[in-house]
Amino acid sequence: MANVTLNAKRFWNDEAGFIVSAELILLATIIVLALIVGLAEVRSAITSELVDLANAFGRVNQSYKSHGHGSFHDRPYHASFELVDSPVRE
Repeated sequence: MANVTLNAKRFWNDEAGFIVSAELILLATIIVLALIVGLAEVRSAITSELVDLANAFGRVNQSYKSHGHGSFHDRPYHASFELVDSPVRE
């Protein structure tokens, strides 16, 4: 029983691993903070690129015009149609 008590006192007073534990906690904290900041920057960059892509799709001009000539029951006709794309409102 004395041996157990002696070992318990040694364990209680042992601070040899405390510095290593504190250093690991500090290092882990720094790494986690760096990951959070890095992922936030990646999110911002991806969002910015997607906004640019959406703006590019929105600015595509889809206007067209078509002229047609032909005959129907020996009667000539001229037909045309067009669509004018409205400008993007921002």
